[in-house]
Amino acid sequence: MRVLITGATGLVGKEITWLCHEKGIAVNYLTTSKSKLHSDNNYKGFYWNPQAGEIDKSCFEGVDTIINLVGASISKRWTDTYKKEILESRTLTARLLKKTIDENSFAVKQIVSASAIGIYPSSLVNYYEEDFNTVSDTFLGEVVEQWEAAVDDFKSSGLDVCKIRIGLVLSEKGGALPEIVRPIKFGAGAAFGSGEQWQSWIHINDLAQLFLYAVNQSLIGVYNAVAPNPVNNTELTNASARVLRRPLILPNIPKFAMKFALGEMHILLFESQRVSSLKIEQEGFEFKFPNLEPTLQDLLS
Repeated sequence: MRVLITGATGLVGKEITWLCHEKGIAVNYLTTSKSKLHSDNNYKGFYWNPQAGEIDKSCFEGVDTIINLVGASISKRWTDTYKKEILESRTLTARLLKKTIDENSFAVKQIVSASAIGIYPSSLVNYYEEDFNTVSDTFLGEVVEQWEAAVDDFKSSGLDVCKIRIGLVLSEKGGALPEIVRPIKFGAGAAFGSGEQWQSWIHINDLAQLFLYAVNQSLIGVYNAVAPNPVNNTELTNASARVLRRPLILPNIPKFAMKFALGEMHILLFESQRVSSLKIEQEGFEFKFPNLEPTLQDLLS
């Protein structure tokens, strides 16, 4: 089996690639950096430039599944220019893949694409399942709505479409967790705002396993990629401090301070989405890390 992965050199992409190789799945990957091209039998790189509409069509040879992870990081100050990059890095890329498949009649059967729980409105009381149909009125809600629409267009090309709405990814190698624990290590950790906002999280290994489960089971539709037990921000902060054996002595960090420091991007720290994992569990997927504290012990110890 051979899959094509976009975003293979990112945090999640590297974990999925490693897991593919462990399971004997060969990987083709697309990159905008020619210095990242490799040509091993089970790991072949191909160049593309989505802004210019350029893609090495050879990337589709022998491929029946696309794992679509590409997208500019949202953890960077949201200038108007960068907001455009966040959006287009998800939509233009999908359209280029579809156009290339259509024009060359490549025999791709399915696409399993990343999405995000940022599509759900911020709420302290809602418990979101995949059929909730009101989109958040934030910039993130707009991005995810357009991203998923671009992925849904693959249906007209005859592909099975699966969208994985990812929560807060916990990894010791990057992403949010090192930023969460850094101030705690120095005795400067604190919850944000009221601390009541929900954090629907997932261990990076469970996330990679979930993507391959969706591929192998030929899942269709939308699935939340979050662990079964979300926590609020205070619980996340306290659990991190316990695992690191560090005290928490500072008061909660006020919202206005983070808005001043981060601009519009500050909503990443204060949005609240309590999200259900029931649908993917009903498909037979089992989480290795369903609870937060053992997850943090695995990643931080």
